[in-house]
Amino acid sequence: MKTNQFITLIAAALISVGVAGCATEKKCCAKLEAQAKVSRADAEKTALAKVPGGSVKEGEIEMEKGKLIWSFDISTPGSKDITEVAVDAKTGEVVSVDVETPEEQAKEKAEDAKKEKKDKDDDEKEEKGEHK
Repeated sequence: MKTNQFITLIAAALISVGVAGCATEKKCCAKLEAQAKVSRADAEKTALAKVPGGSVKEGEIEMEKGKLIWSFDISTPGSKDITEVAVDAKTGEVVSVDVETPEEQAKEKAEDAKKEKKDKDDDEKEEKGEHK
């Protein structure tokens, strides 16, 4: 029973942070996409070539360890694991391929939600300081 409550709590946190962060995230993504030399479609083809039979669940552009990358979560039929493939958005080369279990995925989503909430709180504090 505690596991179900924990999952529900995480889902609610993700939804609330996701809705609030959409506008900021879109603005940020647009800036990053403008820097990319490799299109999302081309990066997706490269990523899918690393996971035969897979399909993209999610994809985004982001800065990771100082590199601009396209990051794709790819599911494979018959497996609950997700393969995360990172493609350099400037060169088109595969930067990393990592397989994540459902437990690792849940932990990563919780960490992302916590970071997004902190970023949102920081943005709100900044806005209040500017409007005084």
